[in-house]
Amino acid sequence: MSTSPRSPLALAALATVAIPGLDVVATRPPHHTGAGFDVASLMDAQGRRWTVRAPRSTVAGAALEAEVDLLAVLAQAVDNELLPFEMPRPAGFAALPEGGRAMVYRELRGRPLQVQAVSAALARRLGQTLARIHDLDTAVVADAGLPVYDAESYRTRRLAELDEAARTGHVPTDLLRRWERALEDVRLWKFIATPVHGDLAGEHILVDDDEVTAILDWADARVADPADDLAWLIAAAAPETGDAILAAYTQARGDRTDEFLAARTLLASELALPRWLMHGVRTRDNSVIDDAIDMLTDLDRAVADADPIGQVPVVSTDWVTGPVPLRTDGAGAEDDLDGGTDGTGGDLDDTRDTAEAAGAAAEAGADDPRFAAYAHAEDMDYGTAGIDEPTVEGGIPVRNDDGGHDRSRRDDGTGVLADAPETADVPAPDPIEPDYDRTDPDRGGDDAPTGQFPLR
Repeated sequence: MSTSPRSPLALAALATVAIPGLDVVATRPPHHTGAGFDVASLMDAQGRRWTVRAPRSTVAGAALEAEVDLLAVLAQAVDNELLPFEMPRPAGFAALPEGGRAMVYRELRGRPLQVQAVSAALARRLGQTLARIHDLDTAVVADAGLPVYDAESYRTRRLAELDEAARTGHVPTDLLRRWERALEDVRLWKFIATPVHGDLAGEHILVDDDEVTAILDWADARVADPADDLAWLIAAAAPETGDAILAAYTQARGDRTDEFLAARTLLASELALPRWLMHGVRTRDNSVIDDAIDMLTDLDRAVADADPIGQVPVVSTDWVTGPVPLRTDGAGAEDDLDGGTDGTGGDLDDTRDTAEAAGAAAEAGADDPRFAAYAHAEDMDYGTAGIDEPTVEGGIPVRNDDGGHDRSRRDDGTGVLADAPETADVPAPDPIEPDYDRTDPDRGGDDAPTGQFPLR
């Protein structure tokens, strides 16, 4: 694949190959970029606007192919009024000399979501939009060949990811205990898995005034925990906005939600830190490793006196027991997708407790390490060596017989290598000289969502 970014003119040339007769008269920077992709916006002689995306790596190329299959099914859901927003509809493809292909589609209306400027009405729309996605039939994702998990196999995967991070020796013991306790608390993991987008960063959600107009970049979609899609929105928003998003989401989904959704949302936001650490380890980038270690240390201090995640699914005004906001912005909720006040004809009081449990928090301010934990989505490649995809029997992924993870852990919470004596400490990795010419590592089949990581 390409080792250097393609110019807008090069991308325009690809677009003319993908769509014969296309007369490109202008290019401009895109509204959004994509990890591992070159992206440009084009205008043709008829004034129509187009977007062209070309993968820069084999990993991105494979992700694009998976996304294309899913987009065709999602487009049918939009046409059948099951989804209230648009997504890219491929209009043509151009083969790349190094392998793979570029995709061209009509530019979608809207601008990237800015969580610091979310109105009350838009907050409601966001919650209801997520509910629509999560209410889709799981076959929509499964038939596109994307991963399918149930609650237990997804919990197993998260345990495996935590084990891998623990072996670096850089995850504080108290954080390991906190996360293991949540991952091993079976009460939290009795949710019904749903289709999820898997990478709901701000640049992937297009809005126009108070309307969600489009959602982009579906390559990380899967059937998994709905908390994954809520994690960034709730963490990034001010508490009032988070309240409104989750209240609208809960109202729309009704009894299809579970009482520990807010707890898993918090857990997902915190587990972004060890995943950022492992990204640095895999890409041999000392600056990322150091950044992750600093944020883990900060988080360890921040939650030192916090209740365990999911200890009680009740409202708390203490920021450490609810999802962590990235900054203070936005407010409550008003209109629903159909113009009503609450989506059912009632008010939101009966869902307020759940919303506050997931949105309480802004006093922490921008110094909270979990603010920074969502910063680097465009840089991350979530390869997870040694973590298996769910195996497939008759087309349905199931949990591996051995549980799919290594629970090598000492009683004090520190990690030990699988083949090491029980008393052996894991030495800190030797400093690694970054190899900036190294090609993108193979994700090894990993499908972990990237999640948005705002810069510190």
